[in-house]
Amino acid sequence: MSKEKTPGLRGVLTTPKIVLLVVAAAAPLAAVVGTVPLAFTLGNGAGVPAVFVFAGIVLLCFSVGYAAMSRRVVNAGGFYTYFSLGIGKPPAVAGGLVAVLSYNAASIGLAGTFGYFTKLTADAYGLVLPWEAWSALAIAVVAVLGYRQIDVSAKVLAVLMVAEIGVLAILDVFIIGHKGVQALPLTAFQPSTVFTGAIGVTMMFAFMSFIGFESASLYGEEAKDPRKTVPRATYASVVVIAAFYALTSWVAVGGIGADQVPQVAGEQLGGLFLTLGSDYVSPVLGSVMQVLLCTSTLAALLALHNATNRYTFVLGRERVLPGWLGGVHAKHASPHRASIVQSVLTVVVVGAFAAGGLDPYTNLATSLLGVGTLGIVVLQAFAAVSVIGFFRKRPDGHWWRTKLAPALGALGLGASAVLLVTNFPLLTGTDSAVVNSLPWLLLAVAVAGVGYALWLKANRPERYAGIAVAEVRSGHLELVREPEPKPGELAA
Repeated sequence: MSKEKTPGLRGVLTTPKIVLLVVAAAAPLAAVVGTVPLAFTLGNGAGVPAVFVFAGIVLLCFSVGYAAMSRRVVNAGGFYTYFSLGIGKPPAVAGGLVAVLSYNAASIGLAGTFGYFTKLTADAYGLVLPWEAWSALAIAVVAVLGYRQIDVSAKVLAVLMVAEIGVLAILDVFIIGHKGVQALPLTAFQPSTVFTGAIGVTMMFAFMSFIGFESASLYGEEAKDPRKTVPRATYASVVVIAAFYALTSWVAVGGIGADQVPQVAGEQLGGLFLTLGSDYVSPVLGSVMQVLLCTSTLAALLALHNATNRYTFVLGRERVLPGWLGGVHAKHASPHRASIVQSVLTVVVVGAFAAGGLDPYTNLATSLLGVGTLGIVVLQAFAAVSVIGFFRKRPDGHWWRTKLAPALGALGLGASAVLLVTNFPLLTGTDSAVVNSLPWLLLAVAVAGVGYALWLKANRPERYAGIAVAEVRSGHLELVREPEPKPGELAA
C-alpha cells in the first residue's frame, strides 16, 4: 500500500522487531510453566515434545499460504482483510468483529493472570498488595506503551523476551550438561509413546501455545519492507516458538524421567519447571523464573494489546466500527484512540470482576483466555481457507503454496478448534455453565457481523463498497481507499 493513500502509520518495523511482537504474544515462558505440565498430566505424557513438533509443522503449512498472501496484501487488518479478499465481505466483517472480541478477551484475561501471579511472587518476598493493584500496574504500563509508536513496544519486548527465553535456555543447558544424551530421550518420539494417553488434549494445549503467531500481518503497514518482512517474520515466529517448546519439553522429559512424567507433573503442575530450575541449576534460578513468569505475562499482554488495536483501528478506518477509532496520533503515528478504548475496556472488565469478589485466575483469566484462544484458532482456520479462495482464480496461484499447504493448515487448525470446543471445560478449569457457554458468544458475534454487513450493503452501500477494496497492480494487490472522512461525516 502506498503511503500517500494511507497516511499515518509509519514503516519502522524490521523483521526481528515483528518477530519479537509475535513471539511475545505467545508468552513462551508462561506457556512452558503453565501449559506444558498440564499437557504432561492430562495428555500423552512423555510424548508432548512430538506433538509440539507436529503443531509446528501444521502451522508452517498454514504460514506458507499466509505468507504468499501477505506478499500481495499490505494492511493492518489481518484476518479481516484476508477474509474480505478470499471469501467475501460479510465473512470479513464477522471475522473482524470476532477478532476484536477474541483479542480483547485474551488481553483482559492476561491482565488478570498478571495480577494473580505477581501477587503470589510479591507475597513470597514480603511485598503484600492486592491482585487488583498489580493488574492496574500492568494495565497502566501497557496503556502508555500502546499509546506510543509501535517501535517503543518492540524495544521493551526485546528486553523481556531475551530474559525469559534466556532463563529457559540456561535450564536446558544445565539439564543436558548433567544428564548428557539421556536428557534427550528418543522414547519421546516413538509412536508407542506419542499415541498413548489423551493425545487430543495435548494437541489442544500445543496449538493454543502458538496463539498470536499469525499477528505478523497486522504490522504490514508499519513494516519497512512489508512484502519481505511480514512473510519472514511469520515463518521465523513459527520456527522459534515450535523449536522452543519442543526442545524445552523434551529436556524436561529427560530431566524428570520419561516413565515418571505424568505423575511428577501432576503433583507439581505450575511448580514443575521452577523445581527443575532449583534442582538442576540453583534455587536462585527458580526464583528468577518465578519473577520472569510475571514479566512474560506482561509481555504477552503488551503484544496482544497492540494486535487488538490494529483490528479496532482498521475497522474504525473503514467505518465498520465508529470512524473516530481509525485516528492516528500526529506525533507517535499510533492508533492511539483504539488503544485508549481498549485500555478503558480492560479497566472496566477487570474492575467488574474485582468488585464482584471473583478470583483473578480461576474466574477472570481462565474464562476470557479460553474464549479468546478459541476465537483466534477458528479465525486462523478460516484464514487458511481465505488464502485458497484468494488465489483460486489468480494466475499466480501455486499447487503447494496457495492450495495444498493452506488446505493442510486449515484441516489441522479446524481439528484444533474442535478439540478446544469439546474440551472447553478442561481449558477453562471450571464447571461453571456460564463460563463454558462462552463459545456461543463467538458464534453470536459472527452471525451479528454477517447481518451487519448485509445491512450495510442494503443501507450504506458506499461504506460496504469501501470494505477492503483492492486492485492488482504490477503483480501485487494494494488496498485502495476513499479519502479520510470529514469529522461531520463520521456519524453518517
